[in-house]
Amino acid sequence: MAMIFEQESRTFSEYLLVPNLTTKDCVPHRVDLTTAVVRYRKGKEKSRLRINIPLVSAIMQAVSDDGMAIALARSGGLSFIFASQPIASQVEMVRRVKKYKAGFVTSDANVMQDATLSDVLAVKARTGHSTIAVTSDGTATGRLLGIVTSRDYRISRTQLETPVKSFMTPFDQLVYAREGINLSEANDIIWDHKINQLPIVNDENELVAMVFRKDYDEHKENPYELLDAHKRLTVGAGINTRDYRDRVPALIDAGADILCIDSSDGFSEWQQETLTWIRNQYGDEVMVGAGNVVDAEGFRFLAKAGADFVKVGIGGGSICITREQKGIGCGQASAVMAVAAARDAWFRETGVYIPICSDGGIVYDYHMPLALAMGADFIMLGRYFARFDESPTRRLLVNGTYVKEYWGEGSNRARNWQRYDDGSSAEKDKMTFEEGVDSYVPYAGKLKVNLDVTLTKICSTMCACGSLTIQELQEKARLVVVSSTSIVEGGAHDVIQKESERRP
Repeated sequence: MAMIFEQESRTFSEYLLVPNLTTKDCVPHRVDLTTAVVRYRKGKEKSRLRINIPLVSAIMQAVSDDGMAIALARSGGLSFIFASQPIASQVEMVRRVKKYKAGFVTSDANVMQDATLSDVLAVKARTGHSTIAVTSDGTATGRLLGIVTSRDYRISRTQLETPVKSFMTPFDQLVYAREGINLSEANDIIWDHKINQLPIVNDENELVAMVFRKDYDEHKENPYELLDAHKRLTVGAGINTRDYRDRVPALIDAGADILCIDSSDGFSEWQQETLTWIRNQYGDEVMVGAGNVVDAEGFRFLAKAGADFVKVGIGGGSICITREQKGIGCGQASAVMAVAAARDAWFRETGVYIPICSDGGIVYDYHMPLALAMGADFIMLGRYFARFDESPTRRLLVNGTYVKEYWGEGSNRARNWQRYDDGSSAEKDKMTFEEGVDSYVPYAGKLKVNLDVTLTKICSTMCACGSLTIQELQEKARLVVVSSTSIVEGGAHDVIQKESERRP
């Protein structure tokens, strides 16, 4: 006879947090939302990777490309660039994120002095950069001869065949710095000379890097930016259990900070083999998460296999139909609490803390502090981020309302056979049935504007629970199961609501 769990399968909407005493010190601006992403010995060492807000974007075509990765990292979160694409294109996305922001940027817009304005415009169109280095060989490391910016020419009056050397700012008129200068000193030079960029050269006047004023300004506007040791934005990448022998080395070489196996069911030998291969090749140098699982047994399996974090949730995503197609899964709230208990037991046994990520089931902002209170160290979101300008999908006008496209990795549109294939089929790139749908989500505008509101809500909820950190929330949280009637009571009821102004 089949085993039947006594605990019901419950969702986040079936719970509410009961307030604790809010002290005068417990105010939203003092809340610390930083959290560990990968395993560590709790109390003895810090996690090698922490994020400044407990939110990461899902490993999905409709959510996480380089644009989303840049926007979320600048706000303190982390994106996992989707794996259901050729290795080369995923690698290029990772590289674009790593190049986007760095204290010392390797110039990717370069020409020789014999180039023409037409060549300059072509480089500008290709890279999106208006500052172009003129070097002896047209590379990022050649001898610097000058700089071209958009102020050095007028397209309406300068002939396209005009050579660069005739309108560039020559080297002897440039403000530059020598290799070895630190970032603070470089920014001081930029401000003192009222310039927008500072070339860094070596003793042979060969270009080493560029420092830009806009990077300094943007960092001040985004104090929670998630940066690596080289002041570059932090980015994750998804992998699968099929081509990992080729994909993992390429992603690591491109600069990916962390990887995560993208699968609907992580309790499998396929993931065990993938983790074993990564550990044999790289030891603990490469950080990699695994999942998804919904119970203690699944967690312990991946913990033993070497996962740095474990992703929790099967069938809870808004575009996921795994439960109705295959009859497997668990309510997300129940799954998070079960796996959190297993994580805590593992820590007591081994002294190693393995963070868990709640993936799916988030419908409203208030579900996020619930997931954290139930034991999640951080939360993976798909639908939430798909609504924003920075997601890679199209914005459309449907029935008078602006929406963005959103489809699941289990849909035929995604064609992500590597995620759902069980290894038994000889015919690749084929899905017998779908586990995801193709849909729309309401368009919501800019990521940062919406995210700031969400984070304020999380901080306010934590203060109502008398907590200033996620760990404190988990220790102090008190939960109550709600009835269907009280759910109705919790929203606006028994009134005639005014229609809110519709905005595009």
